[in-house]
Amino acid sequence: MNTPFEFVAIGYCSNDYLCKVDEIPIDHKVEAREHLTQGGGPAATAAVAASRLGMKTAFAGVVGDDDSGRMILRDFASEKVSADAVKIRKGCSTSTAFCWVDAAGKRSIVWYRGNGADLAPEEVPELLIANAKVIHLDGHQTAGAHAAAKLARKHGVLVSIDAGTLRPGVKEILSDCDIVIASEFFARQLTGMTDYEKSLMELVKIGAKVTGITLGNKGSLCYDREQGKILRCPSFPVEIVDTTGAGDVFHSAFAVKYISCTDIFECMRFASAVSALKCTKLGGRTGIPTLKETEEFLKKHS
Repeated sequence: MNTPFEFVAIGYCSNDYLCKVDEIPIDHKVEAREHLTQGGGPAATAAVAASRLGMKTAFAGVVGDDDSGRMILRDFASEKVSADAVKIRKGCSTSTAFCWVDAAGKRSIVWYRGNGADLAPEEVPELLIANAKVIHLDGHQTAGAHAAAKLARKHGVLVSIDAGTLRPGVKEILSDCDIVIASEFFARQLTGMTDYEKSLMELVKIGAKVTGITLGNKGSLCYDREQGKILRCPSFPVEIVDTTGAGDVFHSAFAVKYISCTDIFECMRFASAVSALKCTKLGGRTGIPTLKETEEFLKKHS
């Protein structure tokens, strides 16, 4: 019998076309210092991160039957991420993102969602969900993702969500999630508050086991229910090349660590380390470390 997949990510996958530039041009031209093409998308990159961190991993989502879709599937295979639950929409185009990264590592992204039909609830394999340790969502493919969250709840499987943008259907999913970590942008969208701590305490009312907010280079906040207090974890000082995918891998690493360690601060620290190492190379996936590399980094930054 095949070993069940431990980490199942459901959501958006794309091909990312990335350029490193001295400045992001507006109505003029600049020369690219470096460029690459690789798979991207919040949940898809989270799946790759989980795989590199030693989890048996699967991804569920949608691609077209074009060259871009085939490239995404090849990337998953090379990263040992099962794509058996990915639906290939015939005659449809695949999601694509164009990313410009400036000298400071900050980026601008333009993305196209593709024209294939979203993942339907009946296309989510129940056995895949029931046998997992954690289901990770990114706010895309919302109908299928919500169905997966409900199946996970039914089978006692942990549900994590990377709450990046308040898209239609996302708010309804939150109550079925155990780990709700939002971007500062999402937190402002949902709560209308600019004070991070007040916004966090409003998000805590959702009732998740873990609630947090990522703050980019300012680190992250999480609320510890057992201690009844807000925890702050700073970001690690590294030489930033590209921040693309930093949040994607933070969420993945947090969920991976939480499976075996419910010390929230340790999960935050582990996720921050994985995210920092990712930022040392161009692309959302290039710099994602292995578990061994992460542990060695943490020892050096005790």
